Amino acid sequence: MSADDKATLVFAPFPFMSHLVSAVELAKLLTARDERLVVTILVMKLGMPAVEMAKISSYTKNPPNPRINFLHLQENESASTPPTTSKNQILQFMESQKGPARDAVAEMMKRQNGRLAGIVLDMFCTPMIDVANELSAPAFIFFPCGSASLGLMLHLQILHDNRGGDMEECEEVSIPTHVHPVPAKVWPGGHGQRDMFDKDAGILEFLRRYKESRGFVTNTFLEFESHAINSLSADEKLPPVYPVGPMIQGGGEEADEDKRKREEIIAWLDEQPHSSVVFLCFGTCGWFKGDQLKEISTALEQSGLRFLWSLRKPPPNETLGFPGEYENHEQVLPAGFLQRTMETGKVIGWAPQMAVLSHPAVGGFVSHCGWNSILESVWCGVPVAAWPLYAEQQSNAFLLVKEFEMAVEIKMDYMINSDVIVPARTIENAIRQVMDPENKIRPKVKELHDKTRTALVEGGSSYNFLGRLIENVMDDSS
Repeated sequence: MSADDKATLVFAPFPFMSHLVSAVELAKLLTARDERLVVTILVMKLGMPAVEMAKISSYTKNPPNPRINFLHLQENESASTPPTTSKNQILQFMESQKGPARDAVAEMMKRQNGRLAGIVLDMFCTPMIDVANELSAPAFIFFPCGSASLGLMLHLQILHDNRGGDMEECEEVSIPTHVHPVPAKVWPGGHGQRDMFDKDAGILEFLRRYKESRGFVTNTFLEFESHAINSLSADEKLPPVYPVGPMIQGGGEEADEDKRKREEIIAWLDEQPHSSVVFLCFGTCGWFKGDQLKEISTALEQSGLRFLWSLRKPPPNETLGFPGEYENHEQVLPAGFLQRTMETGKVIGWAPQMAVLSHPAVGGFVSHCGWNSILESVWCGVPVAAWPLYAEQQSNAFLLVKEFEMAVEIKMDYMINSDVIVPARTIENAIRQVMDPENKIRPKVKELHDKTRTALVEGGSSYNFLGRLIENVMDDSS
């Protein structure tokens, strides 16, 4: 194959590990499907905890295949200067990266003497549409969440602008991508927060530019979100949507300590009966305060069920950041809890989530309803008890509980920074329901679990949408 037959796609993921890994999974799908495609993934440097930076650095050292490579952008001095506007720091950061990204991509393409097929932008990287325009390349939005969430956010942005920003009287709203009206308490940002509409948040500014793209790539599949996908596809005002999932994030390389922890956790699960363990895990940024930990502990103990609990330490000042590890769980749990439950439960810190969910001993999942976690639960056929914490997780929980009726609710409108305490009885009842082998949600999860594989194979819905995406890309670049 000659160099002229090659086409380069540039990916611009937001510099968080979860966003970077999602971008790599999409790149792997594309390059595996069409040998003409080469993917370069831009790695931006955003100030964050050293642990997260180390993970990104380690992850980007070894590209997954010869046609995927990482391009590290030089730090822009203006990115660290004090803000001069009220815009969100993320938006400012992305604006500061446009120049370095443009110059790096232009230099790369000149060096390769190739053709730029398009730029695939993370949902928070829409300022980079300007870079695509300058380089005469189509821009695609990679929305790593579901299609219903995409439809909800786009509709709320339009509604907000049409109402002149007055959203206070909207208690619920009918959304084309949803069967039922969506209450305000589960909109992104949560009840009483309305972070999505906060001028300082900048979210609306990202969304307003979505329609400038050539298409939306979503990490979902038609059999899971048929109503939302068909609704988006029928809207002539929107670019086409390409649901190409489920893209399940692999474990990747593990540090020696993480490997040791994983082996210990799996060894414990190996000793448990089939479908007997409820797994509690709340994502990359999930944590709870002391009073809430006591209620969870009481619920687990009173239920008598076997459990595996990933318990993380709140970040400094209890901000929405990256949790750490407790040196001793006894310091934050009720006195004697670990001793009384040592025969039935195990409290851990970091958890190898996919390895745990795929273990036959796990029968239920208490989850924050992050989209990756939802897809992993469906992939593994494990029913969910929904306890969202932040971002779009409340609307994800609404989707699972009310729209699909395939999850149990703990508290659908819970917010991580609220003073609300979910009582032990509520948690216990939900855990008992999700672990009940006769629960009506279990067959629905099993049916969907079977469809996750067929969507990806030749002739499946996601396989076909991926083919359409590649046709769009190659037609534009030829």
